[in-house]
Amino acid sequence: MSDYEKEYDLVVLGAGVIGVNTAYWAQRAGLSVGVVERQSGAGLETSFANGGQIAVSHAEPWANPRAPLQVLRWLFDDEAPLLFRPRWDAAQWRWIAAFVTNCTARKADGNTATIVQLAVESRELLRQIRETEGIQYDHRGEGIVHFYRDPRALEYALHAAEIMRKHGCPMEVVDPGRLVELEPAFAESESQIVGATYSPDDESGDAFKFTRALAELCEARGMDFWFGTEAVGLADCRRRERCSGVELRTPDGFKSVRARDVVVCLGSYSTPFLKRFGIRLNLYPAKGYSITIPIGPNHVTPRKSLTDDEHKLVYSNLHDRLRVAGTAELSGYGVHLDHRRCRAIVDQVRRLFPRAGKFDDVQYWSGLRPTTPTNVPYIQGTGYGNLWLNTGHGTLGWTLGAGSGKRIVDLILRTR
Repeated sequence: MSDYEKEYDLVVLGAGVIGVNTAYWAQRAGLSVGVVERQSGAGLETSFANGGQIAVSHAEPWANPRAPLQVLRWLFDDEAPLLFRPRWDAAQWRWIAAFVTNCTARKADGNTATIVQLAVESRELLRQIRETEGIQYDHRGEGIVHFYRDPRALEYALHAAEIMRKHGCPMEVVDPGRLVELEPAFAESESQIVGATYSPDDESGDAFKFTRALAELCEARGMDFWFGTEAVGLADCRRRERCSGVELRTPDGFKSVRARDVVVCLGSYSTPFLKRFGIRLNLYPAKGYSITIPIGPNHVTPRKSLTDDEHKLVYSNLHDRLRVAGTAELSGYGVHLDHRRCRAIVDQVRRLFPRAGKFDDVQYWSGLRPTTPTNVPYIQGTGYGNLWLNTGHGTLGWTLGAGSGKRIVDLILRTR
């Protein structure tokens, strides 16, 4: 239920993992909060079937010195991990230009450090939420393994690992033998692996279950949610000073809700929404895929969460199912499920873990990840005094969600 007549301290646009975390911390701070979500419930878009990792160790941005040659090599491969589909789209080309300029070692190292610092903070805050609220989301705290088949890729990964260690993410370098000790499921594919890194403090879990449970908790404590409702505009913001609230398209027609502050957590759709009000984000959707494989007691399934950096895939054991997610396709806002790319993910899993689960019962999913050229999200104000951004988290929304929500709420509170 929601009250269109009262003025909220904060209205959050979007009820994915970023929006719900933002709303939670605002409510914890004593603010009255309303949340707008076009879907029928929380967490039903990008947060629904993501890779499951809470991964400080995944902080290296896509834009790094190796990326340009990799992208050129993958340009005409329909099954490539990172796929560009050039379009007559100025926003796409602006994104690509910024991506290329961020591929220097200096910029990549700086962006890595920025992301690691937020990710470490966020992981600790997520633990606080879990312990304080008792939320269950198929959590595992067994660390994350990044594994490599190519010696050159491993060598570069050691450089990135050193930067992460400096900023609070311990990483152990392991050989194939030690890898099998850490994760026995690699016994059948040890010969394919040249080495790995292991971040023992990283975690995994189901982002959708967490987001839904946290939203229900907030609602039980008095937060208002408008599900099945789309934010279509900002109210009274013609002079680019402040807006008085948000204009909504609800199941009962158009309505307005008043808000002292508004936070945009609309993921990939933040860009078109804000463009109408003179705010241009360099944020573009990267379509990603996931597969979910049912597992039973007789399957040889990885227990630890895994990252295959070369194929841009992550693996998470969610107790009764294995989630494998990744790849990125810059091709606009379409969410059409390309079964060739789904099958390519299945093939990669079979090569490494042929007895991982029930491959005949695989479920496929695709969604849009809101990606900046640097992989650093927007957590900041705008030209409007009471309009804020918490968006652009790319593949790291689950990792950065708790910290991003707390940061933007703290910024808002400082202006009061």
